[in-house]
Amino acid sequence: MAKHTQVTPARRAAFDILRRVADGAFSSVLLASEEPKLKPADRALTHDLVLGVLRWQLLLDKIVEHFSKRTVESLDGAVRIALRLALYQLRFLTRVPASAAVNESVNLVRGAKLSSAAAFVNAVLRRAIREADYDPAAVAQDPLEKLAIETSHPAWLLDRWIRAFGPTEAEAFARANNEIPPTAFRVVHAPANEEDILQQLTAAGASIQRSTIAEGAFRSSGGTALLRDLAANGHIYVQDEASQLVAQSLDARAGERILDLCAAPGGKTTLLADGTADNAVIIAADRSASRITTITTTAALQQLSSIKPVLLDAGHQLPFPAASFDRVLVDAPCSGTGTLRRNPEIRWRLANEDVSDFAAAQKQFLHNAAEVLKPGGRLVYSTCSVEREENEEVAKHFLDSHPNFTQLQTRRTWPHREGSDGFFMAVLERGSR
Repeated sequence: MAKHTQVTPARRAAFDILRRVADGAFSSVLLASEEPKLKPADRALTHDLVLGVLRWQLLLDKIVEHFSKRTVESLDGAVRIALRLALYQLRFLTRVPASAAVNESVNLVRGAKLSSAAAFVNAVLRRAIREADYDPAAVAQDPLEKLAIETSHPAWLLDRWIRAFGPTEAEAFARANNEIPPTAFRVVHAPANEEDILQQLTAAGASIQRSTIAEGAFRSSGGTALLRDLAANGHIYVQDEASQLVAQSLDARAGERILDLCAAPGGKTTLLADGTADNAVIIAADRSASRITTITTTAALQQLSSIKPVLLDAGHQLPFPAASFDRVLVDAPCSGTGTLRRNPEIRWRLANEDVSDFAAAQKQFLHNAAEVLKPGGRLVYSTCSVEREENEEVAKHFLDSHPNFTQLQTRRTWPHREGSDGFFMAVLERGSR
């Protein structure tokens, strides 16, 4: 590679991933696929760069516009991403030399065959270094715009949360969405080998905390390499605490017939199988063949034989006899606004009308699920969304149209309260008749 296009592996990987995310891919999938190609230090920096840029995109774009005197939409995509990458390093990564951040972003633009834009990128970034104290939020006149820039969220989404939860709660939630989430996991086949796994992690320098949200869940700080190895070998499963709580709320028992209606990627499914000592019949349904493969692979890795994957669309009538399951879990596809710490690009892709579209589908999923639940059986509805339209309103609609069901419990989790993803769950029970 020519000298003028030399770029470190981490920045090159981050640049390539961000370009693909801009085309509609998901950062979590791309980061996972890139990990084996990178050394540990490069892997960590790549994660930081990709997720940091996506979290702070609005703030970074406002800085770009101020120093370039151009709208970000008018810039070539590669130029826009190179500027965001450099500005994120200049503003948030104090350990990175400013010269490295600037020079490598200039080289990224040259490597993208946009040499004519290299001088422009260099000039914008040099000015950003000279005026490092510039704060675009400070010059915003409208309070909502100011908060949008400060927290790097679309103003319409913040306005929605303010109306639903009040300004204090909305702001706390938005700020928490820009924090790095903890690594949560569970031990497979616990408690048999739980103590051994925890000892291994502690010996590797990890700091382990028991979850206060979900039984058998843990948070880990450090020990990243060992966590990755343990997960790859099926000894642990990395899964947010709230996600684990959802599966546990089904209260599944050995010997029961259980339907996980929207099962992929299989975290809740395998927890259900593990929690029933692999002594139940668990139908793991999903409408994506590739995601069904993921469930099958995960179940095999964890040596769980009670899981039976089935390809189906939960939006249609289910291919099972009426009243044939003791428990049904509907962890429905949703807007995902409770997972913005892990999936920050969602905030830039979501539109207001998407929420109502998800809600309409969720209502149909619940209706179809109810048809196959036995009298006296338990139905759990959950989402990783914080939107009332997808949560409380869906549950209310279901209860109003299914008078033979009662609601035993509802619960929410929040990043700024529990430190977990934002989940909603409603525990429902069908009457004995």
